[in-house]
Amino acid sequence: MDKEFRTVSNKIKIINDPLYGFISFPSSAIYDLIDHPWFQRLRRIRQLGLTFYVYPAANHTRFQHALGAAHLMNSALEVISRKGYAVSDEERDASISAILLHDIGHGPFSHALEHSIVEAVDHEKLSGLMMEQLNRSTGGQLDLSIRIFEDKYSRSFFHQLVSSQLDMDRLDYLNRDSFFTGVTEGAVGAERIIKMLRVVNDQLVVERKGIYSIEKFLISRRLMYWQVYLHKTVIAAEQMLVKALRRARELAYNGTTVYATPALHAFLYPGPLSDRPMDDPDWLVNEFSKLDDADIFASIKVWAEHPDRILSLLSEGLLNRKLPGIRIRKTPWDPNEIEDLRKVAVREHGYSAHEAEFLVFSDIITNNTYAENDDQILFFDNSGELIPLPEASDIINVPLLNKADNKYFLCYPKWL
Repeated sequence: MDKEFRTVSNKIKIINDPLYGFISFPSSAIYDLIDHPWFQRLRRIRQLGLTFYVYPAANHTRFQHALGAAHLMNSALEVISRKGYAVSDEERDASISAILLHDIGHGPFSHALEHSIVEAVDHEKLSGLMMEQLNRSTGGQLDLSIRIFEDKYSRSFFHQLVSSQLDMDRLDYLNRDSFFTGVTEGAVGAERIIKMLRVVNDQLVVERKGIYSIEKFLISRRLMYWQVYLHKTVIAAEQMLVKALRRARELAYNGTTVYATPALHAFLYPGPLSDRPMDDPDWLVNEFSKLDDADIFASIKVWAEHPDRILSLLSEGLLNRKLPGIRIRKTPWDPNEIEDLRKVAVREHGYSAHEAEFLVFSDIITNNTYAENDDQILFFDNSGELIPLPEASDIINVPLLNKADNKYFLCYPKWL
């Protein structure tokens, strides 16, 4: 790291969260992590990327989400402890730290970035690399957190609380995203679900009487995906950003001068970080940790005046919400139909065939609410039997939720 991270022995603080009220954490070491520049960077990264183009108040950050998920983790461990299942102070702090850092590897507009200029390394890999480097700088204080994060700790329920089909990450982001978008259908009863948790044979389960809250949780998740995360206008905006970043990189690689902030420059132009990012993971992490939303939009503001008409068109559209038209349907789009639209752009508007590929394009979006083959949500019956979700619920159609719900979009300029 550019600067050595030193533990400063923070005092325990109280944080005012809009969802949960006043929250705090049990260890000063957790506040040391919160104060680290890499975690503070999450203040400058929106949780929902370009969703504010549809829901104007959706400007909350990954910093807020990480704090909320850590609070829910603390609450869940308190419930589990009260039910007689021993959780040591070390396990508690490690679990809270693991979920606090679970999103630390997200970049600005993370999914768009991963499909354009940081394709070789996804955010989960980056989170792991950053946790490892933080661990070295703290003399191994995150050893147990990393084992929990990677599901290498013998007591598997800790990892389930961090990452599973019923984890604290999902409970927080559904409620937080619902709150800031105003989409009330996404709200879930996180507090009741947590009170219904227990551990059986080191496995996280739900008491049978919590079935209705779990049903609501799954339905809310499905609705949030189609109404918020995969909203057609959000998809159009994110695809426009992907195309703008790809065009900027293409120009940079071809020797055309393209403005970029210093943090973005290393990933946009030819070099080790853009061509072989895993050659030096520590350097990758240090440079990536400098990227935030401001780098992307500062560059886009300049690109809007770039002489390349594709880059300027895409960038100006992002700045002023002049988004492409988008049509979504259940079946794939005919390649001939896509090609016909591109030919119109070439014939009537003077674009080259290659340029038209940045204007007219199609892809798939998928919503998979519940994966039956992964770690299942299990319910604890009074008889001591563990019952899987399909048997416990009268209304949840698990085969339907387990099936990938695919839709296909076609993006094109509205003037075509």
